[in-house]
Amino acid sequence: MQIIARLLNVFWYYTCAPPAMAKKKKTAKRKWSADVTKHSNALDLKDQVFTLDDPKEIAESLKKSAKHSHRRKGTPFQSAMSMLNFYINRAGKNLPEKQKEILEKAKNELRVLFGREEK
Repeated sequence: MQIIARLLNVFWYYTCAPPAMAKKKKTAKRKWSADVTKHSNALDLKDQVFTLDDPKEIAESLKKSAKHSHRRKGTPFQSAMSMLNFYINRAGKNLPEKQKEILEKAKNELRVLFGREEK
């Protein structure tokens, strides 16, 4: 009797269980943030823009991409800063300290290029 009940439970789990209960594949959506960075629908980014060593060059590239894009939802400044913050936040612990400093400086450069106050 217990075997039949267990089989019915397993059958229900795999056929009728809500999606939240079903097991998810870890590899399917594992690198979604990398895909967003490469194929952003809002900005057409220069290849490897976030790996550059010059904060001003990063900021200028983001500004150019944001200004030329007609698919963005906010202002060019908002789009450029959002993409930069997105990259910094998604890289997290994997981002080397030196590169993080460069990207933080790029934020200030971006503010200067758009005529905003530096922080």
